[in-house]
Amino acid sequence: MTNREAQIFQWIVENPMISQEELAAKAGIARSSAAVHISNLMKKGYILGKGYVTSGPSYCTVIGGANIDIGGVPDAELVDRDSNPGRTILSLGGVGRNIAHNMCLLGLGVKLVTALGGDVYAEQIAENCEELGIEIQDSIRIARENTSTYLYIADENGDMKLALSDMRIYEHLTPEYIQNKLELINRGRMVVIDTNIPAQTIEYICEKSRAPVFADPVSGKKAEKLLNVLDKLYAVTPNKHEAEVLSGVTIACDADLEKAAEAILHKGVKNVFITLGEKGVYCADENETFLLEGTAAEVVSTTGAGDSFMAGLALGFTKRLGLREMAQLGLAAASITIESELTINPMLGVSEVELRAGIALL
Repeated sequence: MTNREAQIFQWIVENPMISQEELAAKAGIARSSAAVHISNLMKKGYILGKGYVTSGPSYCTVIGGANIDIGGVPDAELVDRDSNPGRTILSLGGVGRNIAHNMCLLGLGVKLVTALGGDVYAEQIAENCEELGIEIQDSIRIARENTSTYLYIADENGDMKLALSDMRIYEHLTPEYIQNKLELINRGRMVVIDTNIPAQTIEYICEKSRAPVFADPVSGKKAEKLLNVLDKLYAVTPNKHEAEVLSGVTIACDADLEKAAEAILHKGVKNVFITLGEKGVYCADENETFLLEGTAAEVVSTTGAGDSFMAGLALGFTKRLGLREMAQLGLAAASITIESELTINPMLGVSEVELRAGIALL
């Protein structure tokens, strides 16, 4: 789905009786062009028949990790090879689950597809998802496996210093398993994937999904799983290192950001958001490239900022916003997250994101 097709589709979902003339006027294009976009949407299966009968997406699908996060924050500067006084934090995590959680706080309907073990951690995740309203009925449960665990140590400033993850259970999220979830994926507004799932599964989702695919690279190493599917991604949110992996460009200065973003666009991604921490985000699509400065916030912990940024993008996409406004919502959501020591800040909400982004959502 192209950017224009996504925009037109959202208008049709909200008003199935809208005319081609009205669509053309809203988009600022000729009626004949609107007709072409509608025809393409029908061919791709988003519109099922005359009268703009659509597949009726009322939710977003997230496919990725759901972990138990165990974190440590020292009281002072870390000392290697020694016991450091500090605090330990036990929380629910996983990039996919975190994104889904943040999306729920922003009022979006979410269906999470992940892999859970047969332990108490799995029950905690399932109960929390039920409380939040995240649907996980389509996730796989493996009784003989342990639920994924992510262990991290932060420095005295709240930045992640070292981490270790046990995510072998995600190997059960195979293409064969996802094949049975294609109707779920294709009927959603969008699908968000993280690269904790196998590379073959990522390729299968990107090949078969009719819903726009948003991808979180997770890490430099795992970002390599996206190299074969960049031409099928609607949006990608790499940090600087991950952008180097995806683009093949070494980023040493601001000029290199533009080169990297253009290289990723050239490989087929529709929208690129290179996250830069406190410096903001570098954004690019076929029409423009720009650096958007970060939203002021008191940094307590940066853990989880990327997850809420993706949720902000998802909110903007469902509201038919453009590249800049989507990024503004993402930065606003991230700024709220980093003000808490928790990976998910419970204070995140649509009204606060609107205020910080300076955008009034309808």
